[in-house]
Amino acid sequence: MKAFEIVSEPINPQRYADYVLRPEAGAVTLFTGHVREWTKGIRTLYLAYEAYIPMAEKKLAQIGQEIEEKWEGTRVAIAHRIGELAISDIAVVIAVSSPHRKSAYEANEYAIERIKEIVPIWKKEIWEDGEEWIGHQKKKPKEELL
Repeated sequence: MKAFEIVSEPINPQRYADYVLRPEAGAVTLFTGHVREWTKGIRTLYLAYEAYIPMAEKKLAQIGQEIEEKWEGTRVAIAHRIGELAISDIAVVIAVSSPHRKSAYEANEYAIERIKEIVPIWKKEIWEDGEEWIGHQKKKPKEELL
């Protein structure tokens, strides 16, 4: 297991919690982001994620480094899943350990916001009556990156 990875198989959150747990950690926060069925009154059938994997993993590692510099004594692990995800599947897991709980909570929230800002992952929502690329990077640019 890598501390910062893009995966295509279902995510096991406990692996990431175990990875960050250390004797000096008084807290571990574990965030899992799931595929939800309803968004703003529209029923989602499933999501499709794509990523520019080498850059995405580098950016996840960058977020981990930012956290470790900002909150002393933290350890971070992040995984994001790509491919087609069904309702309730885990799309992302963020595990943070720290000596105290406040730092772990703050660092975990920081991580998910930074993922949305800088990591090249694209999400397509598939509904009963259509589909759309969602987020800051709305169009799947896989072909455009090459």
